[in-house]
Amino acid sequence: MAKKTKKQSGGTPATVALTAAGVDHTVHSYDHDPSHPSYGEEAAEAMGVSPERVFKTLVADVDGTLTVAVVPVAGSLDLKALASAVGGKRAAMADPALAERTTGYVRGGISPLGQRKKLPTVLDASATNHSTICVSAGRRGLEVELNPADLAQLTEAVLAPIGRD
Repeated sequence: MAKKTKKQSGGTPATVALTAAGVDHTVHSYDHDPSHPSYGEEAAEAMGVSPERVFKTLVADVDGTLTVAVVPVAGSLDLKALASAVGGKRAAMADPALAERTTGYVRGGISPLGQRKKLPTVLDASATNHSTICVSAGRRGLEVELNPADLAQLTEAVLAPIGRD
C-alpha cells in the first residue's frame, strides 16, 4: 500500500529540488519488491495509478551525449524519436553503470530531477494529457507526483513524442 506525504523537506536530491523550487508535489512511497520484473509497473500497481500516468526515466546515449528520456511505463522508448528530438542522428541505451554514476541514482530509482550532472532531457508529449504524472523520486519504492509542466520547466525538458505503445 502506497503512503502519501506532502512536500517533504530533506529526502532525496529530487525531493529537495522540488521543495527548493516551491513546486507543488506529492511523494508516494511503497515497499519495493526486488523480484518484480518492472520497476515502473510495480510503482503503478503499488500506487493504484494508471501506467499511462507513471513515467520511467531512461538514460540514452545520443551521438555521444548522455540524454534523459521520460516515457510512460505502459510503453517503451523510441530511440530514433529521442535522437530526433535533440537534433541527433543515433541513440542507444546508455551503459547502466555510467547512467548511475552520472545521475547519482541507482537503476530503478533514477529520477529526472536532482541529478548529479544536469543532462539534456526529453519528456514524452503524452505527459501533457494528464494533470499530474508520477516519476521516480530518486530511489526504488519512492515516486513523486507533479504537474508535467512543472517537471518540464525544472528539467528544461523538450516535449516530444518519444514513447511507443
